Amino acid sequence: MSEIADFLKDYRVILLIVLAIGSIISISVLGIQQGLDLEGGSVIQIHLEHPVDQDTMNTVVTVLDRRLNIFGVRDINVRASGNQDVIVEIAGVRPEEVTNIVGTPGVFEARIDNQTALTGTDITNVRPYQVTGTQWSVPFTVSTTGANRFAQVAQGKAGQPVEMYLDNQLVSSPVLSEGLATGTPTTEVEVSGTAETREAAENEARNIQAVLQSGALPVKVSVAGVNSVSAELGDQFRTGALVAGLLAVIVVSIIIFLRYRIPLLVIPIILTSLVELLLILGVASVIRWNIDLPAIAGIIAAIGTGVDDQLIITDEVLKKKGSKESKESKRRSATMRMRIKGAFFIVFTSAATLIAAMLPLAYIGFSRGYAGIGILAGFAFTTIIGVLIGIFITRPVYAKFIERFIQ
Repeated sequence: MSEIADFLKDYRVILLIVLAIGSIISISVLGIQQGLDLEGGSVIQIHLEHPVDQDTMNTVVTVLDRRLNIFGVRDINVRASGNQDVIVEIAGVRPEEVTNIVGTPGVFEARIDNQTALTGTDITNVRPYQVTGTQWSVPFTVSTTGANRFAQVAQGKAGQPVEMYLDNQLVSSPVLSEGLATGTPTTEVEVSGTAETREAAENEARNIQAVLQSGALPVKVSVAGVNSVSAELGDQFRTGALVAGLLAVIVVSIIIFLRYRIPLLVIPIILTSLVELLLILGVASVIRWNIDLPAIAGIIAAIGTGVDDQLIITDEVLKKKGSKESKESKRRSATMRMRIKGAFFIVFTSAATLIAAMLPLAYIGFSRGYAGIGILAGFAFTTIIGVLIGIFITRPVYAKFIERFIQ
């Protein structure tokens, strides 16, 4: 019992327990963000009117990402693909719900008597939309320059419509009140309209708010393709993954037992692998990293590497067990520590090699999105996270267990 107590008091074991509890809390509260492969959703390809430079492409990606966030879509992944296409990946959403949002340039213009009174660049703040019955409105604030221009154009034109266009489509035409036609600037404006149902009114208001708030795209775009991914495939995959994981645990346990003939070794190796999985999912939950098929492949690679490292540590510790040296307590302890250090040299070297191989893949993936091998960025990133968790957190605890309990 004293050895167990000493083991549990070790700072590495305490750190592992704290992180495991933190991961459970994080997964319970924040959940695990599932990718398109598992949750289902849409992949929308946006085609730009002409090839653009990197700065313009970054602006397009930023505006689309902001627009979808404002619209209320979760689990968004907007990526550049080459210099003329953008891939929008949205989990858990039907394509028809967002196609108009991502394919809209977002050019706003308010006209009075065919004179431009306001443009999208004049908008400084867009407030939440309001819906009353089937009527909707989106209030917003304009700059002083925009307010002055509006006042000049509107002066003396009370009763005329203020035609508000979004991408040359008339979305609202409220009548200019006498108070706004005096030539006195005002920064408070709103666009309003009526729909057939309350739900349609909310959708239209939310759409216009998202477009106004995110700003205009710097280039014309069109929706080149839309693909839907069924969530049923994700359910089937999860079931298959659970079965495969259980079979893997059983097979690995049998192999470890047949190799070492020490039942006590099976439990810590399997338990360490499960804790590693928990910590990886905990990190993914905190940083909101999508768990999709490439990420799952990365988790499998990291855990497989972890089992391999544990076997290296075990082999180094047990390779001379039973010798005269191993029967002398002090020398045995010192020898075991030296062997563990030798094992960790191999472990760290192997981890450094693997991370070095994954970094270029991750960099290319993050910089190029879905172009080329960009889809493998999730695999590389998850593998690196898993390896780092292993060498700095779980492997030292396993080594401490071996040092304490394997005589």
